[in-house]
Amino acid sequence: MIMSARRNQLWMLVALSFGFLAPAASAQQKIGYVNSEVILQAMPNYATIQQQMDRMAQDWQKELDQLKKDLDEQFRDYQARELLYTNEERQRRRSEIVSAEDDLERLRVKYFGPEGDIFLEQEKLMRPLQEKILQAIDDVATAEGYDYVFDIAGDFLFMFRRPQFDLSENVLLELGIDVASTGRQTSPSN
Repeated sequence: MIMSARRNQLWMLVALSFGFLAPAASAQQKIGYVNSEVILQAMPNYATIQQQMDRMAQDWQKELDQLKKDLDEQFRDYQARELLYTNEERQRRRSEIVSAEDDLERLRVKYFGPEGDIFLEQEKLMRPLQEKILQAIDDVATAEGYDYVFDIAGDFLFMFRRPQFDLSENVLLELGIDVASTGRQTSPSN
């Protein structure tokens, strides 16, 4: 998403505080919104990036699955021969299995954790698209005189919104994307 839910909430609080602090000015303020998910999905490079990310995730998941399969086989082998091992050998084998489990979990977190490789790669690949969208939003908002533009994608909730203030189509047009060819409704109905 372009803006996190916290950032959206912060912008809403800023907008509301301006409205309460300056009631005369708030009547003259112009507020619009966009749906960044719709805009992202309409961008030609987005599908390519998603496919690239899916392939990367599948490759890493296959690697993790294979390591898990090997670990399970190692554990079954240990269980089958446990009675044949000396106490020292049993302890050594258990330690090897525990160590392999720890390594597997570290690798899983490295790939798919909150700050993992998949997150970092997605952020790197999506940044140019996001910057392009933000610039288009800025251009549309400036040209049309909006004081605030909110993103309704994600957790941000509007209790009411007027469709005429949805700037998503204008942003798509600013990005050079034919709105009619997207076949998408840019604003979910209330």
